[in-house]
Amino acid sequence: MKQTLQLKTSQHLALTPQLQQSIRLLQLSTLELHQEIEQVLSENPLLERLDDPLDRSVRLLADGAINSTPSSSQAGEAPAAQGNGDEGGSAPAESGNGNGEGGDAGGDSGESGGEGGEDWGEYGRSSGSGGEDEDGRPQLEASPVTLREHLMEQVRLTCCAARDCALVELVVDALDDNGYLEEPLEDIHARLPEELEIEFDELRTALAMVQSMDPPGVGARSAAECLALQIRRMPGVPMVTRRMALVIVEKYLTWFAQREFNKLKKALDCDDEDLREAQAVIRQCNPHPGAAFASDVSDFVVPDVIVRRAKDGWSVLLNPEVMPRLRVNSLYASLMKQGKSESQLNAQLQEAKWLIKNMRQRFDTILRVAQAIVDRQRNFFSHGAVAMRPLVLREIADTLGLHESTISRVTTQKYMLTPHGMFELKYFFGSHVATEAGGEASSTAIRALIVQLTGAEDPKNPLSDSKIAEMLGEQGMVIARRTVAKYREALKIPPVSLRKSL
Repeated sequence: MKQTLQLKTSQHLALTPQLQQSIRLLQLSTLELHQEIEQVLSENPLLERLDDPLDRSVRLLADGAINSTPSSSQAGEAPAAQGNGDEGGSAPAESGNGNGEGGDAGGDSGESGGEGGEDWGEYGRSSGSGGEDEDGRPQLEASPVTLREHLMEQVRLTCCAARDCALVELVVDALDDNGYLEEPLEDIHARLPEELEIEFDELRTALAMVQSMDPPGVGARSAAECLALQIRRMPGVPMVTRRMALVIVEKYLTWFAQREFNKLKKALDCDDEDLREAQAVIRQCNPHPGAAFASDVSDFVVPDVIVRRAKDGWSVLLNPEVMPRLRVNSLYASLMKQGKSESQLNAQLQEAKWLIKNMRQRFDTILRVAQAIVDRQRNFFSHGAVAMRPLVLREIADTLGLHESTISRVTTQKYMLTPHGMFELKYFFGSHVATEAGGEASSTAIRALIVQLTGAEDPKNPLSDSKIAEMLGEQGMVIARRTVAKYREALKIPPVSLRKSL
């Protein structure tokens, strides 16, 4: 074969590192974004953060007093730009950049003492004001008491013999977070060494002692036993009602949970009033007595945007609490202007500029998408979920001149704080259902109507799925019974049989 040289022209799409970083930052949640920034800050010495959460933290001296001396980063802190301006011109490496991304390299020497002189006076006490706590020691939150600690405190007050205390502690250690003894008592006894010569009755006595402690119901081996333990210790309950409630939880708890009231009245030979009184007693019980001592910390969602009512409608604002304040270190920028930097620092400077620019672009895109959503869902903000209109990603993409994938990235794990609560941006998009007039109704609005209908129903005669579908049809929404059932289950509304009451 003869070798030849050929020239060929073709087009292909190449993603630059800056574009790849922009796409990656856009799809990150607020928590993931801050983790990404912390990683970049640890790798790039030219980039620094002005809103370090540790700068305003309470620092203690060796004697426990509050250190009111401002940190070094606070003393020179300057307000950071939020996407439309520069911070100053003390960093020559970026002051001449006309693209707008270099503004965060500005100096911060002009704002010293504004925030650096801030102390605890804002929070009700100054370090030199001579308040009630003259030694300056802060009030620290006490650690929560666990279920085991609560029970062992009672054991130390009631048990005298060391053997009894050890057996009770053995039972306490076998309880789960809800206060139940899931492992059979026989298995616990079988694991004990034979040389201890512990009888099974001793272990049973230790369990009875645990079941007599606070909170009521602790140490139960089943839900029925847990409820029975609480009913027996409940004060002010008539004997007849107490006896009937015990029979229900010990023998007919399944019927009671399924609201088979006719079967219960026949088995107990009672009327509606007697059964209603027993039901009221059972409902006062806590099926998870140990849950009150759980140390689980609730996870809170911080909104990315906030919707507020304005004179001309609804406006969207970025939440400043989630916007990192970044800039290029002015010292490094000065050295680079004087030509005393290395090539590696030049590359890190460019990376810092890219990150600052992409951060601004990320928040600008989120703000634009959120404002477009609010403009199309104004009825929701004025009247609630029942006024939600159908909306798809393509509609927002065509309005803003962006791709659907970009809108999808923006609306994923980004949250909006509204007068009606906190919602993910994807909440405002949904499928639609046809109406008799030829229009469309949002599935979110239909779910809200189902909640309203079930909330206003007669507890003695609740609405079935077919009846709900019929009532929605009267309002012009063509929807099948199985669709109502699907929406009801998604809303965690029990079926008609479990919503019926006496």
